[in-house]
Amino acid sequence: MSTSAAFHRAIALIEVDAGHPGRAFTAQPQPVPWPKAYGGDTVAQSVAAAIRTVDRDRSLHSVHSTFLRGVDVAEEVRYDVEIIRDGRSFSTRHVRGHQHGKLAFMATASFHVPEEFPVHRPTMPDAPSPDGLPSSAEVLSGLEGPDIEYWSHGRSFDMRHVPGPVYASIEGGSAAHQAVWVRAFEALDDDPLTHQLAIAYVCDYTILEPVLRVLGLPWRADGLVTASLDHAMWFHAPARADEWLLYAQESAGISDGRGLGTGRFYTSDGQLVATVAQEGMIRPGRPL
Repeated sequence: MSTSAAFHRAIALIEVDAGHPGRAFTAQPQPVPWPKAYGGDTVAQSVAAAIRTVDRDRSLHSVHSTFLRGVDVAEEVRYDVEIIRDGRSFSTRHVRGHQHGKLAFMATASFHVPEEFPVHRPTMPDAPSPDGLPSSAEVLSGLEGPDIEYWSHGRSFDMRHVPGPVYASIEGGSAAHQAVWVRAFEALDDDPLTHQLAIAYVCDYTILEPVLRVLGLPWRADGLVTASLDHAMWFHAPARADEWLLYAQESAGISDGRGLGTGRFYTSDGQLVATVAQEGMIRPGRPL
């Protein structure tokens, strides 16, 4: 059964004694079929921690993150939030994620009091309606394995690829771009922060896929190892993550065993919601 329970568990922070002038929280990484946690867990948890320290008159407009160590899915992560500045219009927070006594993750989050201002946005690329596209579960029907179960039902979001996914094979060709329709499996509450956290959570699942597509490496390629290195995200407008969002992505460059993926989230009527950039390590497991 497909639910959004993993997302809800991921952002269920517990406040603990900080022992410093800021605040501190713990959160539990969610199970995956691999030893190390999903990077979107860490991004969303750090954002959730930062949000807890900011007045509700301002909203997150950007977060810049660095992944320092792989996160063990079996152990909780402690997020220490440093209150850098609270101004009239902007607030800044620095978040450090520790596990096993070591620094595993760092993020800087910026918040802004909304203003009336002219809007410009890139045009949403053409894409077929998600209603006519197969879900991940439908694409992977007939295959078995813990990875198949996870991709089909375990990621809290329905994902439908254009032109096709890259799970077991590269479907749709090796062009340096693709798009993914995403929507939470279940209805979320009406708090805009929940939806912002959901978009931060889901953004990491597929952002490196255009890089893999160019290299001819499906996720199931023997020996393939990937890891998030750094991540940046900008929020432009609120949107519901339990309604279809188009995540348009491209490979912005590949070199030295690293790939840079960029992406934009759009509502189904073309409003720009968020922009993402992420660099990842790519270890193909075979000569390319």
